[in-house]
Amino acid sequence: MHITRTPADTTIPPAQWMTGDVWIDEIGTLAQLKVDSVSFAPGSRTAWHRHPLGQILHVTAGAGLVQRRGGAIEDIRAGDTVRVEPGEWHWHGAGPTTSMTHLAVQVVAEDGTEADLGAPVTDDEYR
Repeated sequence: MHITRTPADTTIPPAQWMTGDVWIDEIGTLAQLKVDSVSFAPGSRTAWHRHPLGQILHVTAGAGLVQRRGGAIEDIRAGDTVRVEPGEWHWHGAGPTTSMTHLAVQVVAEDGTEADLGAPVTDDEYR
């Protein structure tokens, strides 16, 4: 077993993937399993996207929103876990007045694909 006690390497995702201020801290990888801690400022959110092998989101702080294509916007808060099915279009982010942090757990496809990018979530969709 190896224990790492170094600060996380925070990155800012590309603008086409997000609306607003978002920070990603890589927790770690093991084979094709990837775990990130993602923090969203109020009003910030991802674009529509899908993961070839699905994703699990576990909210660790704050409150936010998640929506699957064709479904209603769902409220999520600290302690909630969301399972996104393989290939399911969705978006997630902070609430309009609350920040939110979640763990994002996914298996990266053999070709290296983590996610496919769709259109930005408009302000009307977000409301």
